[in-house]
Amino acid sequence: MSADQFIVRFWGTRGSYPMPGPRTVRYGGNTTCVEVQAGEHTLIIDAGTGIINLGYDLLRRSKERGTPIRATLLLTHMHHDHTQGFPYFPPAYLGSSVLHILGPRTFEEELDETLNHAVLPPSFPISLAEMPSLKVIRSLRETETVLLDGEQSEPQVYNTFHDLIAPGPDAVRIRVHKSYAHPRNGVYIYRIEFHGRSMVFASDTEGYVETDQRLVNFARDTDLLIHDAQYMAEEYTRSRQGWGHSTPQMAAEVARQCGAKQLVLFHHEPRYDDEQIAKIECETQKLFPACRAAYEGLEIAL
Repeated sequence: MSADQFIVRFWGTRGSYPMPGPRTVRYGGNTTCVEVQAGEHTLIIDAGTGIINLGYDLLRRSKERGTPIRATLLLTHMHHDHTQGFPYFPPAYLGSSVLHILGPRTFEEELDETLNHAVLPPSFPISLAEMPSLKVIRSLRETETVLLDGEQSEPQVYNTFHDLIAPGPDAVRIRVHKSYAHPRNGVYIYRIEFHGRSMVFASDTEGYVETDQRLVNFARDTDLLIHDAQYMAEEYTRSRQGWGHSTPQMAAEVARQCGAKQLVLFHHEPRYDDEQIAKIECETQKLFPACRAAYEGLEIAL
């Protein structure tokens, strides 16, 4: 493993609900989960059903290296398709695992309370407290920045505007941006920076007239923009406005305006089969050539 590696892996690319079967083999049927390897640090964005296969792969790597699993899970929001895989995440059941879980408050509930709803009986027979792993759960605010600085360091949370933030040369920096364009409590968008490179994860957000300029500024000059593109434009216009999801055209325009080097279309509509998503990818490349549709197994080295 290179200390300079910055790799993004896609484990779940669907939105709303899983869609396994012969019509989704190419792009995958699991819901949202993306892994980021930044140096020695493992970050996971969202815990849809894709996190289950990631968990088994983390077990394999742990066994090969002879080291316990340490990971930081960043939750964008608490809708079911972004949390439904966590109760089945294998590392959560190992006492040697250390999982730092960060994400938004939901209305008046802290993150640990909201996450516990996904695993409490009768929904699931095992509560968070009964999972043997060490879980450090903390609510994040948009005004905060997270640093991972040092090989085994715990995430350190700083106030972006008031704290002195002095990251070391090998630090991973995580910035937080809240989009209000997703029902009912908005969604967090994350920017991860490492060794002068960056990626932005912007799922479950919807475009605005003249493009979401707050997001454009947040994603400025990023190496990789992962952007929601759930609905074809005609379906969005007909019946999906206000549902909190974007079209490929919206994603391409954000990528163009922010100067992203690459764009990945994400959070695929579960009713769209492989042929439909391939068509969307082809059409969007006419607007933003450095574009591809996310698929399970896609790996991007930055």
